[in-house]
Amino acid sequence: MLVAYGHGPDGDHVLRVAAGLAARIGATLLVVHVVDIRDEPVDPDAAAFDEDTERAVAGLRTHVDAVLGDLDGPQWTQTVLRGDPVRALSAAAEEHDVAMIVVGSRGGGAGAALSRLLEPSVSQGLIRHQHRPVLVVPS
Repeated sequence: MLVAYGHGPDGDHVLRVAAGLAARIGATLLVVHVVDIRDEPVDPDAAAFDEDTERAVAGLRTHVDAVLGDLDGPQWTQTVLRGDPVRALSAAAEEHDVAMIVVGSRGGGAGAALSRLLEPSVSQGLIRHQHRPVLVVPS
């Protein structure tokens, strides 16, 4: 089972839901984070841009270790990918031949509606382009 891990409490919630489900069905969990703008420094011309991005990603890895380490859950691994989230998650799902992809939803409200206008929905993109089940976890 693949879970797409995102930032913040909603990302932690999706991670815990996926870990619980994987434990119940005896699946190994592949935690995938696709690098996005929140991982990168504000100034793309900064001398330490790559190092700052890698430091942020390392912090996420440590956080995932802490969240999953506190659970009596499944075996798991994690990886970080770059690129379009739908394509990156689809490629990882194919490469690892996972049975299911678990992603979070953006939730509701004005912020989520504005977000949908500015960036395409990863969950909708996966649903449209995947032959495997996609579980969307509400916030």
